[in-house]
Amino acid sequence: MYALVDAVSFYASCEKVFDPSIRNRPVVVLTNNDGCICAVCPIGRRLGIPKFKPYFQIKHFLAKHHVVVRSSNYELYADLSDKMMNVIGRFCDNQYVYSIDESFLQFKNYNQIINDWHKYGHEIRRAVWQETRLPVGVGFGSTPTLAKAANHAAKKLPGYNGVAVVDDVTSRKDILSKMAVTDVWGIGSRLGKRLNVLGINSAWDLANQSPKTMRSQFSVMVERTVNELNGMVCLNWDEVKQAKKEIFSTRSFGQRINEEHQLKAALVSHGAIVGRKLRQQHSRVKRLVISAASSPHDDNYYHKSIIYEFLVATDNTLSIANAISAVFDCVYAGGVNFYRCGVGAIELENTQFQQGDLFSLNEDDPELMRCYDGINNRYGNDTLQLAAQGKIDKWHMRREFLSPSFTSKWRDIPKISC
Repeated sequence: MYALVDAVSFYASCEKVFDPSIRNRPVVVLTNNDGCICAVCPIGRRLGIPKFKPYFQIKHFLAKHHVVVRSSNYELYADLSDKMMNVIGRFCDNQYVYSIDESFLQFKNYNQIINDWHKYGHEIRRAVWQETRLPVGVGFGSTPTLAKAANHAAKKLPGYNGVAVVDDVTSRKDILSKMAVTDVWGIGSRLGKRLNVLGINSAWDLANQSPKTMRSQFSVMVERTVNELNGMVCLNWDEVKQAKKEIFSTRSFGQRINEEHQLKAALVSHGAIVGRKLRQQHSRVKRLVISAASSPHDDNYYHKSIIYEFLVATDNTLSIANAISAVFDCVYAGGVNFYRCGVGAIELENTQFQQGDLFSLNEDDPELMRCYDGINNRYGNDTLQLAAQGKIDKWHMRREFLSPSFTSKWRDIPKISC
């Protein structure tokens, strides 16, 4: 048996944890630079607030309905995610954290221990709520895809109250027949439209297709999805979430910048993010893309992108920063009001199978990077950073509605009056 435990409107729910005054109010969270709505709590959804709507287009509606608006507080979300995953992990010895708000559990030989999966699911929900004040949905199924479908039912279909179990033909048909094919894990809207043309509108319709036919008309992944919907396990943890083939860190600025040291600090900061992500998935980069641009809506639009190739692939933040410095003069142009910039790793190698170079010296220092990551993991990102990243706020994200850093700054620790 598999389970998927998924937080309800995770970002919005996190904002309510340390602020009880807004727990019964509609809350929305905005994307980078307060651009669009990326999370809406259930109370807000009942008002018809759409996700991905530009904030400036809907801010008067939000004010009229007294909606609480928050900027994305990624540090808070990461800390609460870690706490939530630790609680969930106590309920099974085989846990796979799929994303910041989703965790798979695989129960092997648990049938003699657990005789009521519904009850066990409610125990998970209760523990997470008591220890984190985060609401979650729990879905059980005999495959990862069925667990994902059950989680969809637990959170979005009436009558399930946060827990759904697919453990027989009746429960499988009941849930899949009420679920649009576009909601099936791995299908999505583009593929769903092609399936709709063939009369495949629900998840149950897809489950009743011939796997071989789906493979010939679409892909092996659709074939696997059909098999998984019928209780045949085809996915393992490595296939559930594969390592990224490219890693990018890009962002528009809080306000336009035109000074050389500001753009360089921003690019080095993006390079540090790329380096951290490379080490997290045990990859190294052979080719690096460094880019900067003005807004396409400005006069005399400017865009420049340079590729830097390392002699030996690296995951060292210092090496990445040196590469950015080496090509910076080719990217920067005086008199340009830069709107965004970014760094991307486009040719990756696994650290276990790295191809060396007989005539080059690899100056990477894995111990230094482990120490660097260890300090930042313990005390928060950018606790330790490169001097070249600077401390310039002008190019950082605009976060006008940012909530306090309750879990990472001493001055923001909640005060309790007894």
